[in-house]
Amino acid sequence: MAIKTSNVTARVEPVIKEQAEAILADLGISVSSGINMFYRQIIMWNGLPFRPSIPPKAPVSLNEMTKEEFDAKMARGVEQANSNVGVTADKFFSSLKQDILKSYV
Repeated sequence: MAIKTSNVTARVEPVIKEQAEAILADLGISVSSGINMFYRQIIMWNGLPFRPSIPPKAPVSLNEMTKEEFDAKMARGVEQANSNVGVTADKFFSSLKQDILKSYV
């Protein structure tokens, strides 16, 4: 096993540091081991070991919307219907089902 002689210094928001360290502790992994694993993954993938992206927004239920948000969605739907812009109900529900399944993956 190689002798670990290099130090890594990074500025991290305190809350982020605490949350990450708690997760590593729950996994039984030291912070040093976690950073070492991350670096090894960078080397193995020749880049970040994940795709930086913003997760898709999950569909919002009626209970999670304000009256104004609901009214705006309904107005948009009526406008689309009057303009013959939109999709059939079958296509809509198929798309909605896919969106819901993606949010649970």
